[in-house]
Amino acid sequence: MKEEQMTREAADDKMINDAFEHLLQTYSASRHKQKVDLITKAFNFARQAHKGVRRLSGEPYIMHPIAVAQIACEEVGLGSVSICAALLHDVVEDTDYTTEDIENIFGPKVAQIVDGLTKISGGIFGDKASAQAENFKKLLLTMSDDIRVILIKICDRLHNMRTLESQPANKQYKIAGETLYIYAPLANRLGLNRVKTELEDLSFKYEHPEEYASIRNKLASTQESRHELFDKFTQPIRDALDKMGLPYEIKERVKSPYSIWNKMQNKHVTFDEIYDILAVRIIFTPQKREDEINECFNIYVAISKIYKSHPDRLRDWLNHPKANGYQALHVTLMSKQGRWIEVQIRSDRMDEIAEQGFAAHWKYKEGEIGEITEDEGELNEWLHTIKEILDDPQPNAIDFLDAIKLNLFASEIFVFTPKGEIKTMPAGCTALDFAFSIHTFLGSHCIGAKVNHKLVPLSHKLQSGDQVEVLISKSQHVQPGWISFVSTAKAKAKIQAALRRQGKVIQKEGEQALADFLKTHGVEMTPTTAEQLAAFHDMPRVEDFYQALGEKSIILGDKDIDELNGKKKKASVGKGWRKFVPFLAIKSKEEKEEEPELFVVPEKFNRKKPIFITDNNIRQYRFVSCCHPIPGDDILGFIDGKNQIEIHKRDCPVAAKLKSSYGNRILDAKWDMHKRLFFDATLQMQGIDRIGLLNEVTQVVSRQMNVNIHTVNITCEEGIFNGTFELRVHDRDDVKVIIDNLKKINDIKEVKQIN
Repeated sequence: MKEEQMTREAADDKMINDAFEHLLQTYSASRHKQKVDLITKAFNFARQAHKGVRRLSGEPYIMHPIAVAQIACEEVGLGSVSICAALLHDVVEDTDYTTEDIENIFGPKVAQIVDGLTKISGGIFGDKASAQAENFKKLLLTMSDDIRVILIKICDRLHNMRTLESQPANKQYKIAGETLYIYAPLANRLGLNRVKTELEDLSFKYEHPEEYASIRNKLASTQESRHELFDKFTQPIRDALDKMGLPYEIKERVKSPYSIWNKMQNKHVTFDEIYDILAVRIIFTPQKREDEINECFNIYVAISKIYKSHPDRLRDWLNHPKANGYQALHVTLMSKQGRWIEVQIRSDRMDEIAEQGFAAHWKYKEGEIGEITEDEGELNEWLHTIKEILDDPQPNAIDFLDAIKLNLFASEIFVFTPKGEIKTMPAGCTALDFAFSIHTFLGSHCIGAKVNHKLVPLSHKLQSGDQVEVLISKSQHVQPGWISFVSTAKAKAKIQAALRRQGKVIQKEGEQALADFLKTHGVEMTPTTAEQLAAFHDMPRVEDFYQALGEKSIILGDKDIDELNGKKKKASVGKGWRKFVPFLAIKSKEEKEEEPELFVVPEKFNRKKPIFITDNNIRQYRFVSCCHPIPGDDILGFIDGKNQIEIHKRDCPVAAKLKSSYGNRILDAKWDMHKRLFFDATLQMQGIDRIGLLNEVTQVVSRQMNVNIHTVNITCEEGIFNGTFELRVHDRDDVKVIIDNLKKINDIKEVKQIN
């Protein structure tokens, strides 16, 4: 036994030393100032601090900090300070060492970053990580002091995603969900394109393993034909570039599995119907750095002589880089095979920034290698917006996440002030968003705007190149309706803050009205009482209930006292469970529907084991209306405030927020159904109208498939057939077979499921 232990320790030591040696080799090959001694010191310190501790996968814990440091160095391009901080990032949280100890040994810079990472408490896999939104707030607060905090945090998350296999399924859904909801958009915003793509793909792999495997297999099986298309398409381009005399390389870029799946979901198309899986990237080295933009356009002119370019798909990110620093020229060309292919033209510097984002910027600033620069205008402006939102944070963590997310994935437009200054805004923003982006006072008192010297309302959507002048009046105040048309995080946050200030007065009045009412009926005013009545009036939050009472849109009466005393009226029983159950069993007329007992999660419930939904117990769970899951869908369970279990699709937008904010309440859920119950599924189809088409459609559905058509809605305009069919099916397989058979009917051009 002792020999086995010694052999294992020797194997561990070799694995640890090899991993650290690889890190040093990667660092030595980088452009950063060489501080190998400092990194070695940090490694030895962390190794000693984590001695004897193992991860769930069984490997020594120190392998995790080494892996995070490797990602920070190799994939994000960070220097010695960041590598040291990555090696030490769990020391303060998991051992007896303090931030002061780190500062005394490694200096204030390393200590500040480690302290920032430690403040994001709870550990990725710990139970404390349930309120991930709260941790995210701390993350944003600390990153505003040093952007390296969030860059290392993203490296940490990437390694955790790469080693997610050792976690139970419910943790996998939680971690994958918050990665997709928070960390991938953040990586995108910071220009870490490669990291963002991998985070998305890994999240997709754990949330939808079958779809992920299917797309990977299809990409592998079509690889040869893609290579052939790439070679034929690029050969004339290579000839043209050789004549120009610039050093260059042409890369084949293949769409990631997650983005393919996303497009399949959003566009309701199959893998074979996606035509932009292949793109081409031209990366060149300019003779002079100042000529790189001109060289991009020279290459564009040269390849436009070979292939016809799409007039509406030229994207110039050269003169106006994206907010995350991305620069390139995108052009879409028609290949000789009749396929549109996007070509991205960029210099080697632009390519590095496209992959490593802000981390690559300071590499090109002489005298500042290895240090973060302070003049990244767009980044600092974004951080300033984040700080403003944090100064007046949302009371609800999910609202807060929503506010931040608005600006994470937004594509950008360029808008001019009356003085001709350029301002980057998210696409789809309004004149009111623009007003708030300049100053809160302007937004709060805005009455309209002049866009290109024409008067427009507050809700007017801005286009790239617009010149905008904000019009204000001191008598104007924030209106509740504004929240429905603004799209930026800053505007939403400021409007909500102003409305909350106004609403607090009304809420106080509502709270007092409830207290007076209960006192009259001899009932004690407690938080539980208020929550019970709020739920009775279908109000998700007590604050909303108080607001409604203050506005007198709810008037309290005898029914409320009956509710508190438990005297529920019989009339409400029959419908109570029906709204949570989107399925029906075949029943005889003699059978009566009884209110089912919803399952209540006991205190010592094992949350690591999956729950199985069967024909017999399905009514014990709540099926909320946000995503309409049916057997065959990838699902999860969520333990709500009443300890009952809601069932959601794993890709449901509501579930995404729940995974990010209440991760410890997520359960793995699986179907165990045997085609005894029927579920609603709505199909939408479009085609060329002709005599007998509807008859063929109903023949396929009713006779061939023996499926009951519940409702039908048909319109025919100018020879185009549009039909919506609500069917009763057993599971997702039924839907797939029906769609495949409907697509075989002549003149049916498109069939998709809409719920």
